[in-house]
Amino acid sequence: MLGFTDPIHAIVIGGNGGVGREFVRQLQDSEQVHSIVATHRKPIPESFHHSKVTWAQVDVREETTIEALATHLKDTGVKPNLIINCIGILHTSEFGPEKTWRHLNAQTMHDVFAINAFAVALLGKHLIPQMPRQGRTVFASLSARVGSIADNRLGGWYSYRASKTAHNMFVKTLSLESLRKYPELAIVSLHPGTVDTTLSEPFTARYDPNKLFTAARSVNELSSVISNLTNKDTGGFFAWDGQAIPY
Repeated sequence: MLGFTDPIHAIVIGGNGGVGREFVRQLQDSEQVHSIVATHRKPIPESFHHSKVTWAQVDVREETTIEALATHLKDTGVKPNLIINCIGILHTSEFGPEKTWRHLNAQTMHDVFAINAFAVALLGKHLIPQMPRQGRTVFASLSARVGSIADNRLGGWYSYRASKTAHNMFVKTLSLESLRKYPELAIVSLHPGTVDTTLSEPFTARYDPNKLFTAARSVNELSSVISNLTNKDTGGFFAWDGQAIPY
């Protein structure tokens, strides 16, 4: 599964969201997966519980909660060889993506960057040292095609675009630092497609339904991409179909 020959010990950051929840479902159904640590910020329903899954409350805006997760891994002796970060924010009830510079607000920009960009750097800081240094390992973090500077032809969505660009730079920089100590680790940004989740819901009313993915399809496609990753792909930015996206 996912290109691994060894037993999989996975971490899913944002395991109660649309794509994250689907990753947890598919992982827990695989015999190759021995353990999953899934994180949540809000309370989770009883139906989410499973014998393979340990739920940990993490708010990626608070570094101490990420550090506590790393301490839990140390204490339990779990060495995750697969980490998938599914956290992201596009809008809340208080703000949406800015269509013009007139809508820019410093606090909104900080809030969006904290989740879409700063979080992946802090997750890397605390969780990569918990990964094994031998054997195939993957750290995959969900980004977005609109974070590509080269692909920006429409403008708008300032904070979301820029935060995902920063996300990709953090991923690239983490990948370079990890090369010596973690030679078999692939650290990548992944674009999951436009997925029918609460993140995209307000913006897909006129979207071509043939291009709108269910969470299950998105995870199936991303799983295929992860399966084909090698350490030579580390630092890359890939779409759901495996195609490289320019930074």
